[in-house]
Amino acid sequence: MSMSSSTPEKTAAFRVGNAPCSWGTLEFDEAKGEQIAFDRMLDELAETGYTGVELGDWGYMPTDPAALRAELARRHLVMLGAFVPVALKDPAAHEAGIANAVKTARLLAAVATDPKPYLVLADNNGTVAERTRNAGRVTPQMGLSAEEWHTFAAGADKVGWAVLGETGLRTVFHHHCAGYVETPEEIARLLDLTDPAAIGLVFDTGHYAYAAGHFDVVAGMDRFRDRILYVHLKDCHPLVAADARRHQWDYFEALKHGVFCELGKGGVDFAAVLRWLKESKYSGYTLVEQDVLPGMGAPKESARRNREYLRSIEVNLWAGK
Repeated sequence: MSMSSSTPEKTAAFRVGNAPCSWGTLEFDEAKGEQIAFDRMLDELAETGYTGVELGDWGYMPTDPAALRAELARRHLVMLGAFVPVALKDPAAHEAGIANAVKTARLLAAVATDPKPYLVLADNNGTVAERTRNAGRVTPQMGLSAEEWHTFAAGADKVGWAVLGETGLRTVFHHHCAGYVETPEEIARLLDLTDPAAIGLVFDTGHYAYAAGHFDVVAGMDRFRDRILYVHLKDCHPLVAADARRHQWDYFEALKHGVFCELGKGGVDFAAVLRWLKESKYSGYTLVEQDVLPGMGAPKESARRNREYLRSIEVNLWAGK
């Protein structure tokens, strides 16, 4: 768990970033629409009160370190990480996955400030039909075999060690619906099989809630406390999640119906989440993510509402309420 040496002052509050996915830049071809240019996204992200950002898909932002550094510095933004999917179940995918992760991490390291960014490793989500079709309601029978788990975990460790050795950056695994590490038990299994020195966890509140089928997110944060290095703040709409289960929507259909909604409009208790972070002396960034698809409204205004919502909780937290 990323801890600070002392409780922050009342004026310190949390450092909050946002991500390109909140402006419709999603990693899935099924969810892509007309992309908002990266410079407009960065302008709007900074204007709405965020001070950190993730990289997004390779090539969305400049991949030349000097150019990227200049874009971030112009807006006083910190680079927080980059999402890299790898089909870790398949040993034949490991070598290329490691190479892509190291390439991405080198760019992150070249623009790193404080805190250092993370390489955010994930399964190649949305590519296995059964897992995509049953996202939010997977059963153990849909999971990996014991042999596949060891292959998956060994691949994750290899990525983590390669990234650390080549760039000095840590790797955090992103549990994610429509991938092989979705449910709380799958998260636990991966963490049991991986080396804590190689792989940490980025805890995503929305994916946890949708996968678990309940909104006791803090229970998950307690369970995985020792491995959480980074936190994504995402909400999940309980009525949409229930409709998805009832109608058996696949992951992408649930996204289109807004299963991951604006913060405060779903079932995640963000006051409890932020209280947990404060009491745990979490000193890193939190990253807001709201998967925005074409036609779902104005990303800038959603980003503004999300930041204002978090501030309304922070005010009470730092006032001791």
